[in-house]
Amino acid sequence: MRADAKENYNHLLATARVVIAEDGAGASLRDIARKAGMGLATLLRHFPSREALLDALLRTSLDALIEKAHQLEASHSADHALRLWLREAVNFVRVYSGAVDMMATALADPNSALYASCKALRMAGGRLLHNAQAAGKANPGISESDLFALLGALGWLGDQAAFAERSEHLFNFIADALLTSK
Repeated sequence: MRADAKENYNHLLATARVVIAEDGAGASLRDIARKAGMGLATLLRHFPSREALLDALLRTSLDALIEKAHQLEASHSADHALRLWLREAVNFVRVYSGAVDMMATALADPNSALYASCKALRMAGGRLLHNAQAAGKANPGISESDLFALLGALGWLGDQAAFAERSEHLFNFIADALLTSK
């Protein structure tokens, strides 16, 4: 990719990240292009569909969450690492409204562009969970699948106006139930 094309690509991704955080996954592609100071045709050359743009955004964020899991695992106790990572993951779900559906679909389809990133994320979170369980700090009855269902549910709660004010309380309630000690 030419340097100017790579610069445009990165600028579009950065702009899309901001717009989607404000307006959700259904944000107008035309608005994203306009806010990036580019035409819609330029956006569509880089990202031929909304799904392609979301895939690129999600992949970048998923990779960052995977790296965060590694960092937390190396620098915190097993239970604290899991709690901190769960909070980061829930915040990711809140920023990318609709991401849980895309991730669940991707995990069920090995041909999906997001499959490898979603699987790696699930494995990274699962490793944190298993470490905490092995240390006797997490409920042994929780599976990786349960952890990801809770992650999606907690993110969804924060997006609902009726539950938003209770989302922090509910996060702590679920995290406390997951972890056997704080």
